[in-house]
Amino acid sequence: MSETNEILSEMNDRSREVFRLVVESYLENGGPVGSRTLTRALSEKVSAATIRNVMQDLEFLGLLDSPHVSAGRIPTQQGLRMFVDGLLEVRDLDNDDRQMLDATVGNNASDVGGLLDQVGAALSGVTHGASLVLTPKQEAPLKHIEFVSLAQDRALVVIVFADGQVENRLFTPPPGQTPSSMREAANFVNSWIEGRTLSELGKIMQDEITRRRQELDAKAAQLVESGIAVWESPDDKSGRLIVRGRSNLLGDDAAEEELDLIKHLFDDLERKQDIAEFLELTEQGEGVRIFIGSENKLFSLSGSSLVVSPYMNADRKIIGAVGVIGPTRLNYGRIVPIVDYTAQLVGKLITDRS
Repeated sequence: MSETNEILSEMNDRSREVFRLVVESYLENGGPVGSRTLTRALSEKVSAATIRNVMQDLEFLGLLDSPHVSAGRIPTQQGLRMFVDGLLEVRDLDNDDRQMLDATVGNNASDVGGLLDQVGAALSGVTHGASLVLTPKQEAPLKHIEFVSLAQDRALVVIVFADGQVENRLFTPPPGQTPSSMREAANFVNSWIEGRTLSELGKIMQDEITRRRQELDAKAAQLVESGIAVWESPDDKSGRLIVRGRSNLLGDDAAEEELDLIKHLFDDLERKQDIAEFLELTEQGEGVRIFIGSENKLFSLSGSSLVVSPYMNADRKIIGAVGVIGPTRLNYGRIVPIVDYTAQLVGKLITDRS
């Protein structure tokens, strides 16, 4: 169970309703909500003192905050996150918003760049926020690549193409990666990169992994046959090779050298599998996300939110993204379907053109 669901499940109906009403009022009006206002909005009739006690409990949980002494409450960033993840009711796309976005696509710009400019302007006009449009990812020859750690579960890949264009893509790295391991991965990829595309690099890595596995199998086979070692998971080549009675090998330099070589092959295979996963995640790019406040590391605007949705080509591969940047009190229920619909429109248009 996620932390959001766990907290929500522990809250009673009254606490959930008070929390929801405070957040919804904040998103609509931008100001704190007092207990007397809530007594008129709650489905059950309770005293203002009872509501104040509930709000104090929610404040203790880190979900609400009071900007001034004796003022009402507003949601914290954690509270907004929990509301978006657990209580947000996404509305159907408004007909007027749909027509405005459809009209933009109907303008039929002469090139993709012109189309995306029009889409950005329409998205900004419909949502009254700043629009973000990431152009289609290129499948072009590469010049250089870097992996940059942003947080334990967030990383940025910077891709420089041979024609000088630069792309930044967010991805979630495999568990246990460090800035040092990311630099090593980038160094290895860059040694193969010249004139190749991401897809071609991915194939090279898979070929390297297959070759290393075959070499590892051949080196380990003799030890396994002699009973000195055994595969922990014989059907899973990512399993470990367990050596039995290694003390019996002391003095047998040839066997020790074989074991050292096998260990080296295991380490090399693991590094290459990590790099292959990096490349795969780089191609996948980012899925649909809502970044609230300081979660929005790309812009470092603690008072802003980013709602972003990918768009895809005919092969269902993510090639770009559209989004809206605005204050944390965005009308998420309205903005989410607008961004989602815009992404679908852009993907369809680019697919039709190609």
